[in-house]
Amino acid sequence: MIAVVQRVLTASVSINNIKKSEINDLGLLIFLCITKKDSKKDAETLYNKITNFRIFSDNRKNMNLSIKDIKGSVMIVSQFTLCGNVNSGRRPSFENAAKPLEAKKLYNNFISMFEKANLNVKTGKFGANMNVNLTNNGPITFYFNTNNDEK
Repeated sequence: MIAVVQRVLTASVSINNIKKSEINDLGLLIFLCITKKDSKKDAETLYNKITNFRIFSDNRKNMNLSIKDIKGSVMIVSQFTLCGNVNSGRRPSFENAAKPLEAKKLYNNFISMFEKANLNVKTGKFGANMNVNLTNNGPITFYFNTNNDEK
C-alpha cells in the first residue's frame, strides 16, 4: 500500500465542479494507492504508521505531535497512479494496481480505521475523476510504502 501524506491547512475534493468534501483545519491529506500485493494487514500497518507519525508542531515548534494528538482532520483520496511504473516507454504501466473491487474494499477498510479513531474524516470518491485543492502546511509531505521491496 502506498500513501503520499501531506500536512495541510485545508483540502477539498470536487467532482464535476461540485464540492464533495472538505477539511478546513490542520490535518492530513492522504493520497492512497492499493497494489495487488496489499491486504488488511497492510492497511492496518499504514494506518498505525500515519496516525502515530509525529509531523505536527508542539509549543516549541518541534514535530512531536501526531494527528491523533492534535485531533486533526483527515482527507483520504484514492490514487492508483501512485503505483504506476514509469521506468520504460512513454506511458505508465499500472500492472501493480489492485483490481478495482479489491482496492475499493481495502480503501473503505482504511477509511473506517480513521473514523473509529474519532478523527474528522472526509474522502474523495473511489474511481472518480476528482479535482483536489489543498493548502500544504510547511510544505510537509511524506511517502509511505508497506511493500518494503518497492521503496
